[in-house]
Amino acid sequence: MQVATGKSVLNGIAIGKIKVFRAPKMEISDRLVEDVQAEVERFQAAREKAIDQQNNLYEKAKKTAGEESAEIFSVHVMMLEDDDLIEATEEIITSQKHCAEYAVKEAFDNQAQVFAAMEDAYFQARSADVLDIEQAVLNALLGIDEDSLQGTEPAILMAEDFAPSETVRLDKSLLLGMITREGSTNSHTAILARSMGLPAIVQCKEAVEDWDGKLGIIDGYNHCVYVDPTPDLLESLTKRQKEDEAKRALLAELKGKDNTTIDGTTVKLYANIGGPSDIGLVQQNDAGGVGLFRSEFVYLNSKDYPTEDEQFEAYKQASLIMKGAPVIIRTLDIGGDKEIPYLGLEKEENPFMGFRAIRYCLKNRDMFKSQLKAILRASAFGDIRIMFPLITTVDELRDGKALVEEAKSDLRVSGIAFDENIKVGVMTETASSGVIADMLAEEADFFSIGTNDLTGYTMAADRGNGDVAYLYSPFQPSVIRMIKRIITCASEAGIPVGMCGEAAANPMMIPLLISFGLTEFSVSAPSVLKVRKNIAKWTKSEADAV
Repeated sequence: MQVATGKSVLNGIAIGKIKVFRAPKMEISDRLVEDVQAEVERFQAAREKAIDQQNNLYEKAKKTAGEESAEIFSVHVMMLEDDDLIEATEEIITSQKHCAEYAVKEAFDNQAQVFAAMEDAYFQARSADVLDIEQAVLNALLGIDEDSLQGTEPAILMAEDFAPSETVRLDKSLLLGMITREGSTNSHTAILARSMGLPAIVQCKEAVEDWDGKLGIIDGYNHCVYVDPTPDLLESLTKRQKEDEAKRALLAELKGKDNTTIDGTTVKLYANIGGPSDIGLVQQNDAGGVGLFRSEFVYLNSKDYPTEDEQFEAYKQASLIMKGAPVIIRTLDIGGDKEIPYLGLEKEENPFMGFRAIRYCLKNRDMFKSQLKAILRASAFGDIRIMFPLITTVDELRDGKALVEEAKSDLRVSGIAFDENIKVGVMTETASSGVIADMLAEEADFFSIGTNDLTGYTMAADRGNGDVAYLYSPFQPSVIRMIKRIITCASEAGIPVGMCGEAAANPMMIPLLISFGLTEFSVSAPSVLKVRKNIAKWTKSEADAV
């Protein structure tokens, strides 16, 4: 058995034979032609065929992956209609008397290199799109049928990477999962795979062509691929796959339903995610939005400070895929049990009560402003909200909001669009934030209760210490009182209040939260439908009597 690691695009299990997806080998001739007008006409016919193909792919992607994911094919059409690119190609044919294939290769490659050399991450990404449409035009010129490359049997497809058009063209009924040596969790391939609910591993550097025809397992939960798995592992992961399928089938009947008690009290139900790779599960489980986007995973998955553009792309993709549903992004929450080597944090005797989260960010203003600007830029693409972690004083909230205003000012000067009315909230997760919840509610647009840390800080109990595990419970009277106070203060101030800690999914906690007046639940994506089912078991009066 061989085990290879990479980055998971979607939590899930895929089992089947691996098929290496080999793009057709092209030998582009630099032959000269006599009839240049006929060659220009060949190019134009191939370009028109490629445009028709991209329009068809747009319609197919819109049905299978959503309009936002399909939009890339509209961009491809615009590129194929670009006058400069057309003129550059025709100039090579008419002035140099080269064949259409050579002209397309030269002109399109040059345009791709121009995009790749740009500093802006968005335009750099367009380089791959130019190469994608180049392939489409060359296929038309050479009479290559890409639809025949997948094969006719269900398989896990493996490639160096997949172009957007290749991903959408694939027959999903034959596609079990995807493995790529290159790509990223923010690439078009990853976005489309998530939207289609396909387990996939990208940046799997150990993938080799020798895997072709071998039995493989994609384990999205553990970010790895097993090739020629042992019988015991195959049995174990097959069981896990069937359990996943059974759970989805049992809860599927709740999709599209409201999150409503028997007597009509309705709440909002969101999901917690670590990054865009989790968005597919949010959609699959019918969550109404993202109640907690843990932005530190963007940092944890990087070897150095992620640039503003890199962060912007991650936040934007999450927002686009959620199609206008709320996405609450918690600003960088590091320290405590989350260490990022390149940040150079000094060792502390008690890091959970030290220099972490909002405290670190407010002392590193340039880095923090870069993140805030990335979030603000992404807010132009959907309903994005900002949430500050570990707030313990009103001044921390005010300082954070002031930096948001500075970031807004910078973007206005640069002429960059953002949501001027973006909401800024507080993650209430300390005893201090509970005690001054009334004061914070006057300054914040919303609250989200982080019960994991709130329990630990209120009870002075480390969740990882078995000797004090009996104290670490959200059902401790002091924690319950703190939760109730936070909800009451938010309600009196007229701001929404949610809960994004694990307690929000606890069946025993749900009636208490309904009674207290919690307006938003945010849980792990697989728990969404279970929570909806539990909410529907209660009446408000029954919850009040608990």
